[in-house]
Amino acid sequence: MSQRKNRETKTSFLKHFSILTLLILTALLAESCKKPGLSASEGYVDVPGGKVWYRVVGSGEATPLLLLHGGPGGPCDELLPLQKLADERPIIFYDQLGGGKADRPDDPSLWRMERFVQEVAKVREALGLKEVHLYGHSWGTMLATDYMLTGPTGIKSLILASPCLSTKRWVEDADKLIAELPMATQETIKKHEEAGSTDSKKYQEAVFEYIKRHVCRLDPWPPELKEAAANTGIAVYHSMWGPSEFCPTGNLKNYDNTARLQEISIPTLLIVGEYDEATPEAAAWYKSLMPNASLVVIENGSHLAMWEETDAYIKALRKFLNSVEQQEKG
Repeated sequence: MSQRKNRETKTSFLKHFSILTLLILTALLAESCKKPGLSASEGYVDVPGGKVWYRVVGSGEATPLLLLHGGPGGPCDELLPLQKLADERPIIFYDQLGGGKADRPDDPSLWRMERFVQEVAKVREALGLKEVHLYGHSWGTMLATDYMLTGPTGIKSLILASPCLSTKRWVEDADKLIAELPMATQETIKKHEEAGSTDSKKYQEAVFEYIKRHVCRLDPWPPELKEAAANTGIAVYHSMWGPSEFCPTGNLKNYDNTARLQEISIPTLLIVGEYDEATPEAAAWYKSLMPNASLVVIENGSHLAMWEETDAYIKALRKFLNSVEQQEKG
């Protein structure tokens, strides 16, 4: 009788143990099958030359969006309206070395394209971004394009916002836009650029007339955008670009990757404002050079159309990202 009871107890234990084991294995399998996601966080990442600051907004399960801000030397806060996309996916903001909350080393040799391309790779590695959509704005489109041409894996799509992919074309378009300014403003710009006195108050006032038309048409600017402008790393901007938006004298003055755009075959969205200094005509030309690209022009927007026409801008980005992911699912 005692032996029979022992056998029944043992059988019951084994049965329950098997069920428990099955439940544990099922839970572990389900956990391993979950699509890895990022959690909202912020911190610093070691990159060549120092540390950069990052912030992850949102924690949705859709593929993360990595943002490359404008500048060079600008902070990622210029792209704050894009956090509206965080209801579907993680959005990764980061301040590139030399601006915003990133380190600002006093070493001019760091301000070159190759180092910034390495920086993107380091940020992806540190944050475990095996699969991402990549967004670049203004200077960030130069950086995104050069990074893509290194052949990285895991980039699901590319967004080139207000692109500058040829400095020569940028200057040609800027000359046309400057010709639409009041004659006195045009003469001030020409006078100080020829004299090399671009640090003068008169020159900066003339530049601001251009900025009000083609960079941000809001009046007044939102406080967050004013603060972002104040946090720009001027040393980086001057070293790589120059004294103003339309006067490239730095090491990007001969930048042009248009001959290689055909090598970028992933889905690509070019998005610009109607009054953008990165003109819709230039964007249409870049689009024609890429095998899998589309173009959206935001009405009434300029270079910072994400601030001026936020709803239309976010709608266009969301539509593109969701379309890419739907096509991937088949």
